[in-house]
Amino acid sequence: MRVDLYEKLMRAGASRRDLLKGAASMAALAATSGAGLGALTKPAAAADSLRAKIVQIPGVGKGQPTDADFQKVGELCLEATKASVKQGEFAGVELTFMGLNNQNLHNVLFRGFLKPWEAYTGAKISWIDLAQADYNARLQQSIATKTVDFDIIEMGAPFEGDVCGKGLTSEMPDWVKKQIDFDDLVNYLKPPVGTWDGKQYRCTIDGDTHNFNYRTDVFSDPDLAKEWKASGATTEWGVPKTWQEVQAVTKFLKGKKFKGQDVYGYLDAPKPWGGFGFYFLGSRATAYAKHPDDKAWLFDIDTMKPRINNPAWVRAIQDVIDALPSEPPDQINADPNTTGFQQFIAGTGSMIPWWGDIGSNVKTNDSSVIGDVTGFSILPGSDDVYNSKTGKWEKLASGPNYSPNCAYLGWGVYVMARVDSDEKKKKAAWSAAAHLGGKDLSLWTAMYPSGFQPYRNSHFNIPEWVAAGYDEAFITSYLKSEGDSYNHPNAAIEPRIPGIFQYYSAAEDILANTFAGKMKAQEGADAIAAAWEKLTDQIGRESQIKLYKSALGLS
Repeated sequence: MRVDLYEKLMRAGASRRDLLKGAASMAALAATSGAGLGALTKPAAAADSLRAKIVQIPGVGKGQPTDADFQKVGELCLEATKASVKQGEFAGVELTFMGLNNQNLHNVLFRGFLKPWEAYTGAKISWIDLAQADYNARLQQSIATKTVDFDIIEMGAPFEGDVCGKGLTSEMPDWVKKQIDFDDLVNYLKPPVGTWDGKQYRCTIDGDTHNFNYRTDVFSDPDLAKEWKASGATTEWGVPKTWQEVQAVTKFLKGKKFKGQDVYGYLDAPKPWGGFGFYFLGSRATAYAKHPDDKAWLFDIDTMKPRINNPAWVRAIQDVIDALPSEPPDQINADPNTTGFQQFIAGTGSMIPWWGDIGSNVKTNDSSVIGDVTGFSILPGSDDVYNSKTGKWEKLASGPNYSPNCAYLGWGVYVMARVDSDEKKKKAAWSAAAHLGGKDLSLWTAMYPSGFQPYRNSHFNIPEWVAAGYDEAFITSYLKSEGDSYNHPNAAIEPRIPGIFQYYSAAEDILANTFAGKMKAQEGADAIAAAWEKLTDQIGRESQIKLYKSALGLS
């Protein structure tokens, strides 16, 4: 959805709460917002029989997909490969693929998708599987020791400065761009994302943003509404629109019962997670720290001075400290996998930020008990926003400040430069990457548990999701939260600078001690800032400034 359509929806009165009151609200919104919603509801192409076939494997509500399903989808999507590769063309080629096994997804699915590709092409793939918490350390070790022992890697755009910037990747051939329908990517994932020095290196397989996931039954419960009013609250009981409201609701729900069980509010993820956990503090911070008149929010543009210890970030850190006593026992030891897949979809907690995986998993994961009671919006806003240029908090005339955290820019498949000296191996590696990044296969990964979320314009065709078994109100809400996050005029975009995960990992270690009460919020933030300054000097401050400006579109 374009920014102008987003703004049109907001002018039409489409609050994030209204969008999730069911099909009636969606029908009313469609009637009032005209072309805004129409962009999401264009008719499915009747002739697209392949897409219609794969979205029914196995079908929403028919159990979690298996390896047999992965192979079936991979086989059906092989026609694009056959157009450029002869049967048996890669016989004798052996490739090594490094990626994640997080939640038994990622590499686990890739194996199934690529088995038919291996059978047709004759190539063989060996696998390096990594837990998400181990990923950054393993990749950095390969870079530092110059021992790249893989031909293909599943990698996110934040690492492009470390990998592509050091000449370790193979440039994408033009035939791959055509095969994957490169122009179908949502705008924010097009160049410069996936490029370095003007060359394209990434075959996108995912698009990342944190959205807000919440329990519709909790926030429509009349008994909780009565208790909320009796507590002295001056607002109506409902889905929080700001982080201030999230805090109030989380504290209110402490000790409450819902459907005979303990009910909790927001779920924080304080445990370090290989640098990836920092995004969850970031999602609490962006509405405080990302001013609409300033593209920067992590560092000052001209100096690379960290902003992590300014009042906005310190407030976000303090929010976590203040909320943890109202969250489930031992929440201090919860990482994002815990909050998303062991707690929220299993029925614990009523609010989390997460990547788009939650939206598909609540309907298709066998562990989910909340498929019919989950709603979505962009991340909450803030009543005020910190202006780093003036050093003051401001209340905007337009109302709360919103800034979706477009965390990580999604996963991609990258081919390493070490294959460039062997044309047969190079073509094989890029063919495997193109198969995984194919337009049709990507629709399936967006709909089912995979580790990936919608990232192509063609993923926003609601009738295709309904045909798979999603109900229209649910999927309209979900896709709108994704599109509104990607295209929000004040989105916080990931800076693709060298060492970014070194910054995040250093922060996580210090935050763990801060959340555990060993340091005050400001002390922890100051310690992170000091560590970040040291890292910047080690990497090279002037080059980091230049690349940071470029990442923000300011050079």
